[in-house]
Amino acid sequence: MRNVLAVGAHPDDIELGCGGALAAHRAAGDAVTMLVVTGGQSGPGATAGRRAEAEAAACSLDCLLIWGNLVDCAVNADAATIALIERALEKTGADVVYVHAPDDSHQDHRAVAAATVSAARHTRRVLHYRSPSTTRFEPSVYVDIGAHLDRKIDALSCHASQVENSAMVDPEVVAASARHFGAQARVRYAEAFVPGRFVWDLATVPVLPDTLMGTGDYLMTRTAA
Repeated sequence: MRNVLAVGAHPDDIELGCGGALAAHRAAGDAVTMLVVTGGQSGPGATAGRRAEAEAAACSLDCLLIWGNLVDCAVNADAATIALIERALEKTGADVVYVHAPDDSHQDHRAVAAATVSAARHTRRVLHYRSPSTTRFEPSVYVDIGAHLDRKIDALSCHASQVENSAMVDPEVVAASARHFGAQARVRYAEAFVPGRFVWDLATVPVLPDTLMGTGDYLMTRTAA
């Protein structure tokens, strides 16, 4: 089982960027926590309403939600923000971290990405997701979300104040983006990520016995070193 921490600057950022991957993690039995750094005070909708929407979305994805309580549009990649993310990493024991891509036109996204890279300096897997305001994004890691796209869209629909006021959260746009990245990944629907660091731990793969008879005409053997 993996422990996953997804970090976003505002309510709905995480669901947009990696909601399908989080649903896939939960389906695989992984523990998933969402850290929302601000309350989205500067966006459409009242702060209390946005908190309720984020909690409903996290419940929809069956994820734990924690709040950073920083101020929207005033996030800095300073010691306080790094410490906030470090506490979340320590609390969750995360060995997989998802966060904004660093090249982004929104200052909060850039700050959260930079602070997370510092906080997760000892974490083996750090993956950057795309936001609508991301300016440069060249992914090389993909998660097949064909079985989880509906859950991603359902989670985003919980953010009613954003769906009503932003084309970026339109379900058709979300599905089109997943189809685009799916074509790149050679699957139907995918989410794409730029790895800040990605260690593939092959030690968790079960060791084959000396001789293993498979189905049909296939015979798998392990040769001596």
